[in-house]
Amino acid sequence: MNKKAENTKILFDPQSVAVIGASDNPGKLGFHVMKSLTKGGFSGGIIPVNPGADEVMGLKAFPSVAAYNGQIDLAIVVLPAKLVPGVFRECAAEGVKGIVLITAGFKEIDDPGGADLHEKIAGIANEAGIPVIGPNTFGMINLQADLNASFTPEFSRLMKGSVALVSQSGGISHLLGFLAMRMDVGFSKIIGLGNRLNVDFAEMVDYLMDDPDTRVIMLYMEGIDDPVRLLETAKRHHGEKPIIVYKTGRSEKSDQASQSHTGSMAGRHEIYTGTFSQAGVLAVDNTEALLDTAKALSGAPLPDGPGVAVLSGQAGPGMAACDVCEARGLKIVCFTEKTQQKINAHLPPLALRTNPVDMGPAWYDSSAMEEIIKAAMNDDNVDGMLFMMVFASANVDALKGIRGLLEDWAQKKPLISCILSPPGVWDEQIKALEQSGSLINYPTPERAANAMANLWKYREMQIRRRFLEKRYRAELKEGGGTNENYSKSHKGRPDIAFGA
Repeated sequence: MNKKAENTKILFDPQSVAVIGASDNPGKLGFHVMKSLTKGGFSGGIIPVNPGADEVMGLKAFPSVAAYNGQIDLAIVVLPAKLVPGVFRECAAEGVKGIVLITAGFKEIDDPGGADLHEKIAGIANEAGIPVIGPNTFGMINLQADLNASFTPEFSRLMKGSVALVSQSGGISHLLGFLAMRMDVGFSKIIGLGNRLNVDFAEMVDYLMDDPDTRVIMLYMEGIDDPVRLLETAKRHHGEKPIIVYKTGRSEKSDQASQSHTGSMAGRHEIYTGTFSQAGVLAVDNTEALLDTAKALSGAPLPDGPGVAVLSGQAGPGMAACDVCEARGLKIVCFTEKTQQKINAHLPPLALRTNPVDMGPAWYDSSAMEEIIKAAMNDDNVDGMLFMMVFASANVDALKGIRGLLEDWAQKKPLISCILSPPGVWDEQIKALEQSGSLINYPTPERAANAMANLWKYREMQIRRRFLEKRYRAELKEGGGTNENYSKSHKGRPDIAFGA
């Protein structure tokens, strides 16, 4: 492992953090970074660096990094761009392991001097083996280490979990973080790449694949300088942990905005989307789908096939879910004769008893609902279940009646739900079921169905990968047993070249 990679681990789990540009003035970013660290529960040393202050937020301040008599693992820099080269040299001389460079004013600006400054500080950091998050970033957060190295203290309110976000946009990072708070999605890390001085998507995928706290990786991408390196990195790790990407830039205006925002051209959108799946990366087309899919992949098993059962407390939500399922390649399967007989025994003839199943007539009989759900769960044709239940006063106890069954089932097959009530009615019950790993819940049937569809899409990618690897070995053997012979005989085959 090279020095920068070793230091990346320390960057995310430091024992000491210096804030260079720390301030007690709420009008300065240094104030908000200090607040994030001190209020976020970080247990290591916090070192304010400000030559014009004796202390900041009650902590002894130092005029420079060199003036501090001790090891600094991470430096967070919130100074004007023109001062950054000197700070980087000092950090390198003092053995700082990692830097979060919040400062803007480098290659993303129109002035060519910004690009020159970018290259200058990159050279200093690379020579010293210091990984840098930024510049032009809101920062980064390691929830599991109570490290909020950002200018947004509210990120510390996020639930700890196993989803990591790597984003070029601070705005999207905040959007997804605040949505996650409402959806009870737990994060391991949020990383604002900014303008990627010497840490890009590929390095972060490598790091997060080895991170024991991370189970699912989300990428929000605008532009990238070396897409091949990311795709090769993802391909190398294919099957280890899910990677989900949302890439903007499909419109001309969005592409132009990306160049201005990140200093990189977005590139042709269709090329990206065509190669992501070949590298084992699941592409989605909006922020909602990005977070919804990460939630599903972090908490549910993958289905063995596309067959789903749709069970609903009311007919309408079930039909809405079916429309999405069929549009996204899922199959509303026919139950086996044995399953259908069990369901028929608990519902009147006028009810929808085939798939989808309208369980409305069983509201008042929790044992009947249990038997219907259990029959569908155990059906050999069913690979996953969508369960819909909307509060209607008369069914106030319906969820309580099936809770034990859902907990005992424990997602032997993926169980995705849309269970919705007025605030304060079912909220605690739903949260308890999600925390026990019994279901994954969404606020609309369409979002639930899309989450299930993306579980199957990711599973399909794995199946295809294994098929192509098997074919590769067979054709390699036929081609003379060498990679060189095989490569020559398959020139121009993108499915093989990218290891689809």
